[in-house]
Amino acid sequence: MAITLTERAADHINRYIEKRGQGVGLRLGVRLTGCSGMAYKLDYVDDVDAEDIVFEQHGVKVFVSPKSLPFLEGTQLDYGREGLNEGFRFSNPNEKATCGCGESFTV
Repeated sequence: MAITLTERAADHINRYIEKRGQGVGLRLGVRLTGCSGMAYKLDYVDDVDAEDIVFEQHGVKVFVSPKSLPFLEGTQLDYGREGLNEGFRFSNPNEKATCGCGESFTV
């Protein structure tokens, strides 16, 4: 299994990295928080950690730490707009439940 990106997500990431003027990809991780226990964490990567596991698709590198990978394995990252809201969407086969506000999840 792997972490995958839709073309829309890859295009958004590439545009943002170009706008920033630096960066080698996107770091995807999880942190403990919220009413369900975990939340996704995204950061742009300027310096690669030697332990990172790297997935590449549509010309974009996604970096994941070994600690986060078990919770993210098989996740697809998409980017879209719904009404006035736009942002990343996660399709994670490991999710057992999400909180009502949609900000956190349980595995």
